[in-house]
Amino acid sequence: MDLDTASSRKPNVVFVFPDQLRRCATGFGGDLNIATPSMDRLAGESLDFQNAISGMPVCCPARATLMTGLYAHHHGVLVNDVHLDDGLPKLAEQFVDAGYDTAYIGKWHLNGRGRKAYITPENRCGFQYWKALECTHDYNESAYYAGDDDTQLTWDGYDAFAQTDDAINYLNSRSKKDRPFMMMLSWGPPHDPYETAPQEFRDKVETAALKLRPNVPPEQEEVAREELAGYYAHILALDHALDRLDQTLEEAGLAEDTIFVFWSDHGDMLHSQGHNRKQRPWEESIRVPLLIRYPKLFGRDGRKVPGLINTPDLMPTLLGLCDIPVPESVDGTDYTDYLKGREEAPAEGVLLTYFRPFGEYLREGGGREYRGVRTEHYTYTARLDGPWLLYDNEKDPYQQVNLVSDPESKGIIEKLDRKMRDLMRKVGDEFHPGDYYAVRLKGYLDESGHVPVRDYI
Repeated sequence: MDLDTASSRKPNVVFVFPDQLRRCATGFGGDLNIATPSMDRLAGESLDFQNAISGMPVCCPARATLMTGLYAHHHGVLVNDVHLDDGLPKLAEQFVDAGYDTAYIGKWHLNGRGRKAYITPENRCGFQYWKALECTHDYNESAYYAGDDDTQLTWDGYDAFAQTDDAINYLNSRSKKDRPFMMMLSWGPPHDPYETAPQEFRDKVETAALKLRPNVPPEQEEVAREELAGYYAHILALDHALDRLDQTLEEAGLAEDTIFVFWSDHGDMLHSQGHNRKQRPWEESIRVPLLIRYPKLFGRDGRKVPGLINTPDLMPTLLGLCDIPVPESVDGTDYTDYLKGREEAPAEGVLLTYFRPFGEYLREGGGREYRGVRTEHYTYTARLDGPWLLYDNEKDPYQQVNLVSDPESKGIIEKLDRKMRDLMRKVGDEFHPGDYYAVRLKGYLDESGHVPVRDYI
């Protein structure tokens, strides 16, 4: 197929992202506990990024990076529940300027003015069609606002299904329209609470039979199985929803000329390494699914993409695939030429950042500021007092042996530390203590120095 051949009409974009889905919990990512046929089928027709990394693995910072192409120290959303600067160029704004209609459905989490507060049109980053809420994890009593009406509504039943229904209606409404569109569908699951998936999917997971990752400590195995069972039930529900969405694209005649992206903002430790949730630099937290299917350009014979890609690269790559100019403000890299086979992978390593211990990784629980680099071979991270973690991910895929104190690894540590600091210099990131960034968060911090979680279930 001639990769330079393109119609005069720009492609549509459908961007679907669950919250807190780690790559290793999918069939195409190697999980054998459950079957994810819809995700696996999509992977088989897509560019499957085996090394997609969430370089700052927590919700609001990752979403702000998705929308701006900037690292967190540039866009300012260093923790959850902080407002994203209205003056920065945003992803959807670029699509609107290029003649697209835009739509957003589901969880937002970029407004920072209360998790149940109405979000005004000027705070929607360029999205026109709007059915969203700042944040809730009450998936069966899930509120939202529609358009410019500040009346709070409630999704019918399990919100991921109702949101998918709405996305399907939107897609069907686009089947005979000339203008291209960019639609984002943001699901809250499989983020905890884990036990709230529809019963029919909970019944499909046999808790006692679940095979745990070998880096789960023995004393946490029982609770890990219980939580994994609920996590997997959410994933099975999302796999069902994804199938319905993909069928709609086919039936509406939109699939061939639509860039379909499946991604997640970060993963979930689920007791691997003895840790929970995200924010940590281990694989379960930072390695996420990223599938890009574009039949008109790449066909439907999927392929594995080994090159490393980080969250700041998503915005410029989407714009590049649609032949839309990338704002000069962007930190990330456009991977379009790499995906077309014209150049080598743009990055030999991607930057890992964590600016201020907060949320579920507080200082009193061991949380620390860190910087790091993830390469195809290694994960290396440093804290303010020096090297912290070094893993050989090829020999030790479950990261059970920290080599940071191994004398024979001294040269590797020095090389990776230089690479990490080169990446930091490239984007103007300086490694400061967490309190240094408090001035950026003025107006959000409470007396204890934390951002209070508002309206959280």
